[in-house]
Amino acid sequence: MASQEEASPAPSWNTEAEGSTSADDDMDFELAESTQSGMSDDVEEEAGETTLYFDAEEGVLRDEDGDEVDFEMGTESSIDESEEQEEDGGQEGEGSRTPQATASTARAQQATQTITITQQQILQLLSHAGIRGIFQPTAGATTRSQARRANAQHVELPEDEDDETPDGEDDDMGDAYLGYGARRRRARRPVVGDRYPKIPSEEGQKLMASGTFGTNDRCDHTACGEPFSDNTMRKRRKLARRMLDREMGLSSPGRQHALTSLATQDLIPTSAADLIINLNARCYSGQFSEDGSFFFACGQDFKVRMYDTSNPYDWKYYKTVHYYGGQWTITDATLSPDNRNLAYSSIRSQVCLANTEQGDDSEPRLLDFSDMGTGGHGYGGGGGWGRSRGHFGIWSLRFSGDGKEIVAGTSDQSVYVYDLEAQRSILRIPGHTDDVNAVCFGDKQSPHILYSGSDDTTLKVWDRRSLASMRPAGMFLGHTEGLTYIDSKGDGRYVISNAKDQTCKLWDLRKMISTDVGERLNPQDYTTNFDYRFSPYDTDDHTPHPYDCSLVTFRGHRVLKTLIRCHFSPPGSTDGRYIYSGSHDGKIHIWNLDGTTASPPINVLQATKNSRPADDERYVDRYDYYGRGGVWKTIVRDCSWHPSAPVIAATSWNGWDHGLGTCTVHSWNDGLDGDEVGDGAAGAPRADVYAKASSLGSAPMGARVTAQLQHDDRFYGAQSAAQPTAARRTRLRDRMGLGGLFGGEGEEDD
Repeated sequence: MASQEEASPAPSWNTEAEGSTSADDDMDFELAESTQSGMSDDVEEEAGETTLYFDAEEGVLRDEDGDEVDFEMGTESSIDESEEQEEDGGQEGEGSRTPQATASTARAQQATQTITITQQQILQLLSHAGIRGIFQPTAGATTRSQARRANAQHVELPEDEDDETPDGEDDDMGDAYLGYGARRRRARRPVVGDRYPKIPSEEGQKLMASGTFGTNDRCDHTACGEPFSDNTMRKRRKLARRMLDREMGLSSPGRQHALTSLATQDLIPTSAADLIINLNARCYSGQFSEDGSFFFACGQDFKVRMYDTSNPYDWKYYKTVHYYGGQWTITDATLSPDNRNLAYSSIRSQVCLANTEQGDDSEPRLLDFSDMGTGGHGYGGGGGWGRSRGHFGIWSLRFSGDGKEIVAGTSDQSVYVYDLEAQRSILRIPGHTDDVNAVCFGDKQSPHILYSGSDDTTLKVWDRRSLASMRPAGMFLGHTEGLTYIDSKGDGRYVISNAKDQTCKLWDLRKMISTDVGERLNPQDYTTNFDYRFSPYDTDDHTPHPYDCSLVTFRGHRVLKTLIRCHFSPPGSTDGRYIYSGSHDGKIHIWNLDGTTASPPINVLQATKNSRPADDERYVDRYDYYGRGGVWKTIVRDCSWHPSAPVIAATSWNGWDHGLGTCTVHSWNDGLDGDEVGDGAAGAPRADVYAKASSLGSAPMGARVTAQLQHDDRFYGAQSAAQPTAARRTRLRDRMGLGGLFGGEGEEDD
C-alpha cells in the first residue's frame, strides 16, 4: 500500500498565529437526560399578548407566525448608565447573541413591531441555566467525551494565561458560566489566502474526465473536423435523443453502453415528493438494500421499520423490529450482503441482529461487542475492555463484504470487529482520542482495510495484517472539526467523509499521510471550539488545515445538530457520478466530483411543510427542549439513492421544531410538479383521491401516510401554522419558573 512520505502546508495560504484547543461537538444524549441546558425557551409579554419563541439554531427570537423579533432596550433607575454601557460593550465584543437594540420586525400586515424589555429582565432571563448556556459566546462541551468527563455538570472556566483579551476590551467573563466542559474561544487567527479550496476543483475535474466517476459525453466530429454546434450538442444531451441513438444502433456497442450511462446519470430526483411517510419519532437513518428490494428506517422510538421496495414506486410495509432497553436512540444499522440479517445499535455495547425475512416474527438476538472472549463484564461475559466495566455506546456499524464480521465505532474511542461465527469481538483498536462516529470497510472483497472517523478530527486507515503495534497504516488530515460519517466507494481506493466544519471531503488511499508524519501532529490544533448544538458554524473563524491531503472539498450543506451523513451515488442508477449528503437546512445536496452542484438541492423541507397537523406534537416524548419555536423545520439526517432507479429516500427530523420524523421518496419526473395519475397530483392534495387508489404506486404524487403506509385523513386537511402556545407556556413555567418574568404568572393554561 502506497502512502505519502512527506506532508507540507498548502502553498496558497499561511497562518500568522498558532495554537488552539480541541473543539468538536455533537448532540449529547447525556446532557439531555441529566439537565435541561439544551432547552430553548419562549417568553410572553402580557401587555401585548405576544408570545415569543427562541430559535436557538438561528440565534433569534420569533413570534407565533415565525417572524423574527428584535428588542429595543429599556432602562431602569437602579441600573447605572456606565455599568450598562460596560455590560453591552462586553457582550458585543464577545459576539453574544443577546438582543441589543433598535431593530424592528417587518410584517405583511403591519409595518413594525417593537417590544421594549429592560436590562434587568434580560439579565434575569440569562440567569436561567438553559438560556444562559445558549447566549454565552463560548462553546459548551464540544464532544460527548468532554461532557462525560465533566459529569454533565456546569463548570466555570479556569484561568488561562494564554487567553488574551484584545486591547481596549474589558474581560469580565472570567467567572461566568460557560456550559459543559467549556473552553474559551481563542482569538481568531488571520489567514492569508483562501479559507476553502476553490470550486471547481482542478483535481475533481481530472477525476471526472478520467471516467472513474461516471461516463463523459464525448461528442463525435463531422467529416470536416469541425465540432458540432452548441445547439446540436444540447439536443444530443436530451434523454429522448440518447434513447433514440441507442435503439437505432448507429454506434458501436461501447458507444451504446455509454449512451445508457449518460442517460441514467442525468436522471436526478427532484424536490416533489412521491411519498411522505409520517413517523411519530425522529428518523435517524434509512437505506435501500444493495439490490433495492427493501428499505429500512430507524427511529428514535427504538424501532426499525422495513418496507418491500421491489417496485421502488410502490412501497409495501411488512415488518417492525425493536431495540428493547436502548438508550436515547438507534444510532446506526447495517444490512448483511445477502439481505437476510439487519444489525442495529444504540448507545450500548450490545447490537441487535434481526432476521429481515417476511413472516419471521422471531426476536432479535443480542451481540455483545464488549465480549472479547476472556470472561469478565458484559451480558455475554465481556472482556472489560470498554469504559465503565466493558460497557460503551456504539455510534456506527458496517457488515463486511462476506457477511461474517461487523465493524463498530464506539464511545470508548475504539474500533471493534465482531466475528459472527465466534460470537464475540475478535479485535479492538484503541486508535483515537475521542468518540469514533463512523467506520467502514475499504472494499467488499477484503476485510483487511478499515476506515475510522472520529471526533478528534482524523480519518484513520487500518490494515489488519499489520496491527501488532496498534498503529494505523496511514491517516487523512484536513477536517478541522469532528467527523460525522464516512462512506467507501468500495474499490479500495476512494472514501468520503462529512464533518462538523461544514465540509465533505474526498480522499484517495494513495495520498494518505504516513503514520510517522501524522503522529507528530496535533490534529486538534486547527479547531475553533465550535459547539454546533446551539448555533451555526462561523466560516470566518475557519482556518484551513496545513496538512490537508483531500482531493476535493464539497460545501454548501450544513452539518449541525446531529451526525449528518454523506454517500457516493450508486453505479447502477447514476453511473457513480455524484456525491450527495443530507443537511441541516432540510435539503439533499448533490455535487459533481469537481465540487460544483449537479442540480438544485432536493428540498425536503418544502416538500413536507405542513404535511401533518400541529397537534401531532403530542407524540413527541420530550427528548429535549432545544429549538422549540412553533416553526416547521426539517433536518435531513440520512438519504439513500436507489441502486437501479432514479429514486432517493430521505430520512429526516421533521415537523414542528423537528420533534417528529419523516421518510420521503423523491424521484426523477422531468421537472414536473405532479404526475399523470389521479386528480390530486398538484396543489392541495385530497384524501379521497389517495384513499381510492388501489396501491401507493397508482396514487398521485405526494401521498401522506403513516409508518404502516396507511392513509390518514388528518394529513390532508388544511394545516394551520399556529401552534398550541398555551401548552408550551405551561411547560416552561413548570420547569423553569419563568411565568412571572414577563407578566403572565397568574394566568391559567389548559
